[in-house]
Amino acid sequence: MIVVYIIIILIAVLVLYIVFLAICAVVIDPKREYETDSRFYRFLINSAALCILKIVRIQVQTSGLEKIPNDTKPVFVCNHRSNFDPIITWYILRKWEPAFISKDANFKIPFYGRFIRKCCFMPIDRENPRKALKTINKAAELVKRSEVAIAVYPEGTRSKNGELQPFHNSVFKIAQKAGAPIVVLSISGTEAIHKNYPFHASHVFLDVIDVLPADEIQDMKTAAIGERVYASIDHRLQTIGK
Repeated sequence: MIVVYIIIILIAVLVLYIVFLAICAVVIDPKREYETDSRFYRFLINSAALCILKIVRIQVQTSGLEKIPNDTKPVFVCNHRSNFDPIITWYILRKWEPAFISKDANFKIPFYGRFIRKCCFMPIDRENPRKALKTINKAAELVKRSEVAIAVYPEGTRSKNGELQPFHNSVFKIAQKAGAPIVVLSISGTEAIHKNYPFHASHVFLDVIDVLPADEIQDMKTAAIGERVYASIDHRLQTIGK
């Protein structure tokens, strides 16, 4: 009977939690792009990310975090291999309050899609240059105001084969317009999570491999920035054999 009571309590807690999330989500305008980071909703997505890491048994090993500037909001750029990438990254880098630029479909996910809006995450339309530029300008303004850091995947989509894909170099304009440094990250191991769960833990590696100072990139061509970032990430991934 004790086991039955425990199960009933757990189910009740889960139902209450879902109702709580639904209430928190319903007050958010799903079409609005917010310009102020909500500490409450950021707490929700960070705590949810921690729960996912624990439940899915994701063990994250980091290196180079001490290289990230603490006196400014940077622009984070990283390779992209799995849907778990942003969840892991925003939790590990929660100190810098990163807001991701992401595809529109992610903002339609129940609860999650609305919560990330309140944390200044932004959809981008890569098929419409005018709209994409508007997003880039807004992201730069948020960084300039130190409202949030910005995180982007220059590849624009997940790599299906693990190989680094060509970059959309326009995202580097965010750092130039904001006068912010670019923090170059590499992530590996996330592509195996769906294979490992539920029988095995997954080991993920998130490394800070380079920091490009704001004054150094200010007058560079975005293509040149892209080449340097691409080479740094590719070399790191080749070195660790992931």
